[in-house]
This record gives sequence, structure tokens and C-alpha cells, in this order.
Amino acid sequence: MPTPSDRGAPPDGQPIEPIRVLRPRRTDALAELLKDLPPRGAVGYESIALPGPPPEAEDATEELPPVRDHERTRRSRDIPRGRVSGPRRTAIGAAVIAAAVIGFGCALLLAGRGENTAEAAPQPTATASATPTPTSTAGATDPDGPGTLREGDNGPEVTDLQQRLLRIPNVYDNGSTDGAYDTTLTAAVARFQLWYGIRGDEDGVYGDDTRRDLESRTGGG
Repeated sequence: MPTPSDRGAPPDGQPIEPIRVLRPRRTDALAELLKDLPPRGAVGYESIALPGPPPEAEDATEELPPVRDHERTRRSRDIPRGRVSGPRRTAIGAAVIAAAVIGFGCALLLAGRGENTAEAAPQPTATASATPTPTSTAGATDPDGPGTLREGDNGPEVTDLQQRLLRIPNVYDNGSTDGAYDTTLTAAVARFQLWYGIRGDEDGVYGDDTRRDLESRTGGG
């Protein structure tokens, strides 16, 4: 719609008139007004038709410019929240780098202290390391005695054991006297221990307890 340059001067073209105007209904008297009073909530207006707009009204109409404030508000809403400004982002990055450098320095300091402690530890002397450790003999560690015979042994002592077992009835019948401590001899020794109640030695092992009992029954020497 064209706007006149001067408030008091009339517009150049014919002004645009409204198409329809609503006005309240006239009443002559208060009684007539109360008589024709519409129900509560209804509006008592009458419609009056007005002449249509002149033909040149559309040519005088101008398009309004876009609203800049509305676009600015919409753009500000589209900006994602949570972003950090440039100076603040720089300060945060510097703080993170400083913390990393301090932690790395502490780790190097602790590692250096550990190496110094390891170097300061006393080293064993050559005299102590060269001192031979006493070794125990087989007889001292053998629970069955120093002269114990078991499966796998050979020699004249095994032959003496075989000859003595042959003197015990039904223990080593028709046994060999070849001086080898085999499975047959082991079974015979275990049988002798079981029958005569010998508990000090392992089953099938010719230890001190089995030796004393067998020699007492077959004669010493």
C-alpha cells in the first residue's frame, strides 16, 4: 500500500476502501435494547455490504520487504550449543599440554630414582658366592637307610638279598640270584614285608627295617 509523504496531504491515487464494516446495532430506547438483547455469549452485529475496491487498487499494492529480525532469530537458533570460543579453547589446550608435560617429567624422575636405588644395592661378595654349599649324602636323605636297595639296583648286595629270600618259605620260590633287582624281586620283598608285618620301609624296598628282620630270620653275616 502506498504511504503519503506528508501526513496532511491527500494520497495521489484513490484510497483503498474496506469491503465490509461491522458496527453495533442501534437502539432507540433502553427498553428496546433490553427487549432485543441476544442470549449471553452471542454478539449482536449486523453485516453491511460495501462497494468493491477500484480496479487500480491492485496496481498500487507493493510487496513488503522481508523481516530481517525474524531471520536473525532463526539463524541464532540454528547455531549448535556447547561450542567453546577461540580464546577459551586455546586456554584449555594449553592446560592439557602442561598437565601432560608435568606427568611425563614425574615419570622420568621416578624412573631415575629407581635406577639409583638398584645401583646402590649391595652386591654379594665373591667369598660368599664361592663358598661351597654342603651336599648331603644319599644315605642321609634316604628315609629307608643308607644301604637301601630298590628296583633297578645291581650288585653282590642284591645277590645276598635273593639268597636270603630263597630261605623264606613261599616268598621267593625258584627265584633268580643274578644280582639284578627286578620286578620279581620287588614283589617278593613286598610279600615278605606284608606277611611278617614290617612297616618301616616302602613296599618292595629293601631298607634297614626289612634288612634287620630278614637277617634275624636267615642268620647274620
